[in-house]
Amino acid sequence: MPSNEVTRFLEALSPESRETARALPRERQEDLAAAWHKELTEDADLDTLDELSPAAAAEEAAERVLRQAGQN
Repeated sequence: MPSNEVTRFLEALSPESRETARALPRERQEDLAAAWHKELTEDADLDTLDELSPAAAAEEAAERVLRQAGQN
């Protein structure tokens, strides 16, 4: 996973969530970034939000991925 994808994932998170994600091992961050990218490309609801606000869609997807990771 390119480091720029991880960086983009981290930047999409809220400040509090970003700190949580940064505390994770790099490999886990890469896994979450890949899941975030998949969420952005596959969720039709996010497509609509992306048209209105790409930043909001990116944040919503990133927060979802981080929440789901916490449930595992």
